[in-house]
Amino acid sequence: MSDKSGISWTDATWNPTTGCDRVSPGCAHCYALDLAARLKKMGAPAYQNDGDPRTSGPGFSLALHPDRLDLPLRWQKPRRVFVNSMSDLFHPLVPSSFIRRVFVTMDRADRHTFQVLTKRPERMRAWVAANNELTVPTLPNVWLGTSIENDRFVGRADDLRATQAAVRFVSAEPLLGPLPSLDLTGIGWLIVGGESGPDHRPMDPGWVVELVAKAAAAGTAVWIKQDSGPRSGQQGRLADDLWARKEYPR
Repeated sequence: MSDKSGISWTDATWNPTTGCDRVSPGCAHCYALDLAARLKKMGAPAYQNDGDPRTSGPGFSLALHPDRLDLPLRWQKPRRVFVNSMSDLFHPLVPSSFIRRVFVTMDRADRHTFQVLTKRPERMRAWVAANNELTVPTLPNVWLGTSIENDRFVGRADDLRATQAAVRFVSAEPLLGPLPSLDLTGIGWLIVGGESGPDHRPMDPGWVVELVAKAAAAGTAVWIKQDSGPRSGQQGRLADDLWARKEYPR
């Protein structure tokens, strides 16, 4: 958690919850799970409880951090804030009441833009619908997104599309296969990225070309984050004209 971030498409990270559980192939090499294990060894208080070894790992049990809820209110300079880089706000163990407190903070800290990304858009859709008194659609500083790693999970975009939000976005990272069935109608932003690390699964540049064309047809802004490779952020085999695509939604 920091008021600065090395993630290219955001400026800061804010983790009112930490910990998660794997739900699909994109989670197999989760950077947050590996980082949590290192933080546990370093004695970081937020990462001392272990998750289920079948779906989680050392230091990665779902935990709530009410003491962090007001952190964005202390940041005076406006910035884009990635919510829960080390968790998933719509994890089934996060109480609805706590999600509400997170949204109240985002409403109060309206100088910032908040980017909420989940692999559980069905819960996000249901929660937003049940809490419409928060007038989520009128919160222009809150973007709601979902991760899609292969064509099996493009249905997540349908749940996202049915969720009221100022900006909806899809993160195709790590991109593990082509997404021919992805419908970008109503999606304002598409992030594309390959997997990094020594055991990374390769991303075919052709998949990126197809997604960029699909986004252009839908009027969706595109942010190319990285190619696949042993180190994050490397250019690899992506052509320069693809690598330069870094657009925020208008």
